[in-house]
Amino acid sequence: MSNQYQMPAPTFSTFVASLSSSAMVQLGEISEPTSGQKQSNIPMAKHTIDIIALLQEKTKGNLTTEENKLIQNVLTDLRMRYISAVNK
Repeated sequence: MSNQYQMPAPTFSTFVASLSSSAMVQLGEISEPTSGQKQSNIPMAKHTIDIIALLQEKTKGNLTTEENKLIQNVLTDLRMRYISAVNK
């Protein structure tokens, strides 16, 4: 069976974006792809944010300027959204 859709090459940026999207679903910010509904899972969102922070720590000194900015911006945004979700 031939797949017409070509997957993008895996990069650090696409990996971080994928984790960020997962956290956004877990925070209830965007719809869950399979159900189309927004449902939050705050403990899982925190876990995903912690994974991104771990990734930032473990890759320190090995990222390009753009990758470093991306992961910092993603973490800042997700942490603010997490705080907002917890305080609802």
